[in-house]
Amino acid sequence: MLTGSWRGDGAPRILIVDDDPNLLVLLAEQLRSDGFEIQTARDGLEALRRLDGGWPDLLIVDMMMARMDGLTLAREIKARADLPIIVLSAIETADSKADLLEEFAEDYVTKPYHYPELRARVLRVLRRIGDKVPRKELIVGPDLRLELHRRTAMVRGQRVQLTPTESRLLYALAANLGATVSTETLLDRGWGDTDDADPSYVWVTMRRLRQKIEPDPDNPVHLVTVRGMGYRLVPSTADAG
Repeated sequence: MLTGSWRGDGAPRILIVDDDPNLLVLLAEQLRSDGFEIQTARDGLEALRRLDGGWPDLLIVDMMMARMDGLTLAREIKARADLPIIVLSAIETADSKADLLEEFAEDYVTKPYHYPELRARVLRVLRRIGDKVPRKELIVGPDLRLELHRRTAMVRGQRVQLTPTESRLLYALAANLGATVSTETLLDRGWGDTDDADPSYVWVTMRRLRQKIEPDPDNPVHLVTVRGMGYRLVPSTADAG
């Protein structure tokens, strides 16, 4: 169970977006008291202006706002960078939650929120993501550049779109470039909230990633399996072909 305040290296930056001024003040005070660096925005347009000045590590976004609703805002955010979003909303229907979680949200908290639960979910998302979103492209080889903040890869000059799960696995691998990341760690990064997740989820996703970024998916040179342990993202200085 995740309890207490943040104990990571440096204070994670959280942007709260909600048109309820009382909620903004209260939630900002609560999160600051737990060691987070907080910015607030009263609507989607103000939130986008905040993003122009720098990216947070996490956003908490209301869905029902008069000036640019949360869904429109979330799509605008994801077009810029794959930043993690927690939805904070009075909408309680299961279908709405499922749709939002499938499309862009890392988690969903229903209003009125219980702060210890919200804090635990914030910590859980941050620890599942694990690594700061890379701010620049990562050059893995002459024919492979990763733009994880945009959830894309440049493969032999062609832009390839990555899914949120693929990006999360690559975040973990890129943060440990050249080192082995265990299958268990990757499983937690990609499916931390899934009760019945098993290693086959990682295997399938890695296979899909190889189809997207490797010159020869059957003989990978960048996404390398370390048998019995996990995977490595291996940089190269020459074409694999």
